[in-house]
Amino acid sequence: MTGPGPSGPATVLAVRGLDVAFRVGRGRRARTVRAVTGADLDLRAGRLTALVGESGCGKSVLTEALTGLLPGTASVRGSAVLTPPAGPRERSTGHDPVGLITAPESVLRDRVRGRLIGLVPQSAATHLTPTRTVGAQLRETLARLGATATVADLLDRAALPGHVADRYPHELSGGQAQRAGLAAALAGDPPVLLADEPTAGLDRPLVDHVTALLAGLAAEGRAVLLITHDLRAARAVADDVAVMYASRLVETGPAAEVFTEPWHPYTAGLLAALPDAGFTPVPGHPPELSALPDGCAFAPRCPVTADCTGDPAPVHRDGRSVSCHPPTAPALPATARSGAGSR
Repeated sequence: MTGPGPSGPATVLAVRGLDVAFRVGRGRRARTVRAVTGADLDLRAGRLTALVGESGCGKSVLTEALTGLLPGTASVRGSAVLTPPAGPRERSTGHDPVGLITAPESVLRDRVRGRLIGLVPQSAATHLTPTRTVGAQLRETLARLGATATVADLLDRAALPGHVADRYPHELSGGQAQRAGLAAALAGDPPVLLADEPTAGLDRPLVDHVTALLAGLAAEGRAVLLITHDLRAARAVADDVAVMYASRLVETGPAAEVFTEPWHPYTAGLLAALPDAGFTPVPGHPPELSALPDGCAFAPRCPVTADCTGDPAPVHRDGRSVSCHPPTAPALPATARSGAGSR
């Protein structure tokens, strides 16, 4: 779990023990999909947190739970408390904490979405109305939120030229569409920004451009969550990192430390798969979320040969956390192993 030190940045969004499951199918074919399991995560003001992991591990479901956008078939437990920072936005949103998991739809609609949490969805182009210009859609968003910014302000914040306001979505490049989605997410000047795979399908220069924009928004004081499977992009801009595998956050902490000295074998495997580290892929495939094994889900792919039965005990030390069997984790320092279960 990432979290502030005694004098560190304020936690704006604190997630604790978040579970999300779906019941799919009927009768004998019915099964439970465990998309998020026991997630603990802090998003802090002025910091960009990268949520990384292979496709299908539950990253997007976590953001949908935080914004109340899960389908009715979802079962959600745990808590996610958003505490708005002091500032001008209190006039429209208030400063009282919001329990996102238990909040009624009216609160999520009128106080949270767009005002306290901005969401940049996957494939932003598909979320733009094809028959209306970008400018018209941004003006409507500003009006609904009662925001004082202008379309020109939003385009400038998203590093888009002014003429994009007159373009229709099909006239935008992939990078422009993603930045148009970012502009819409910034309309209400939210203190929390959730960007779900905002660089998917972009070439490397555009990936670097978009992630640099997000890092700049975090530097202005926002708490930014960048969801990505692009470890290179995460390594370039993240202040904190959370590594997700098969519905669980298996490692969290300051990005500079996690990427330099990973404690979980899965994190080490992801880093080894980068081109500058030898391009060695993690062997095997992640399990289906509807058929998660007991104990450590990574065990079948793990280079450690020791017995890893039973749920791994979380280790918390110096602002870092890892869920692994400490005696068998080759990358876990002995000093951290001795702190298993401590806070």
